Amino acid sequence: MSLGAGPLVFLDVDGPLIPFKARLSGPAAPFADDVGNPLLDRLDPADGRRLLALGCQLVWATTWMAEANEVISPRLGLPDLPVVDFPDGDEPAERGLHWKTADLVRWSEGRPFVWLDDEITDVDRRWIAAHHPAPALPRRVDPLVGLTATDFMTVRDWLARLSTAAG
Repeated sequence: MSLGAGPLVFLDVDGPLIPFKARLSGPAAPFADDVGNPLLDRLDPADGRRLLALGCQLVWATTWMAEANEVISPRLGLPDLPVVDFPDGDEPAERGLHWKTADLVRWSEGRPFVWLDDEITDVDRRWIAAHHPAPALPRRVDPLVGLTATDFMTVRDWLARLSTAAG
């Protein structure tokens, strides 16, 4: 399912990109095709530039599914991104494991990845470490504030260490 060979960055929307509290900088500029969701003004267009600057393949890993490309990508200045298609299976995840975790590991096809989500726990980190053959950074983002400079610095530092280890 994955494309290319470099690291992936799996992106959740609600929490990391649309924080649950309003941002201090105030609402973003109105968007021409506003879909009536008042929370969209919590998106920070600078997040798109910061994500693209990581130099990784960005992938939507969100319940927004393909709608993320229609609604979120244009507001962040992102191109259409691949979307993880989570199955509607009735099989419950292992106890305490986030319902996305195993699907993201499968989707990555052994590639290194960063996962930015507000629901990641130590159970997910341990499961990924035990089941994923490549390095991975499951990064829990505070859903009240969304992605921060610290989150981006942590991801950039991890990618730099990954690149140094590979080179």
